[in-house]
Amino acid sequence: MANKPGGRSGALMRPVQPDDTLAAIVGSNPQPRTEITKKVWDHIKANDLQDPKNRRVIRADAKLRPLFDGESEVDMFELTRKVNKHIKS
Repeated sequence: MANKPGGRSGALMRPVQPDDTLAAIVGSNPQPRTEITKKVWDHIKANDLQDPKNRRVIRADAKLRPLFDGESEVDMFELTRKVNKHIKS
């Protein structure tokens, strides 16, 4: 299936601006959503923030807690929704 200009993959590759909360993890420069997601996961893995018994649960550290709206942990499926709240289109 070919990717068309302005299609879904184009939207994912268009640079977006992280707000200050998200920038603490991914940097403050505009970047594609795919890169933001990768950097958030890099942070999670580098700091061993996945629950060892249930790998779908992400535990918050000092940088992730504001991103998680103050919650101490979120399900990995909620992660995208939480991150999207901190992106300025």
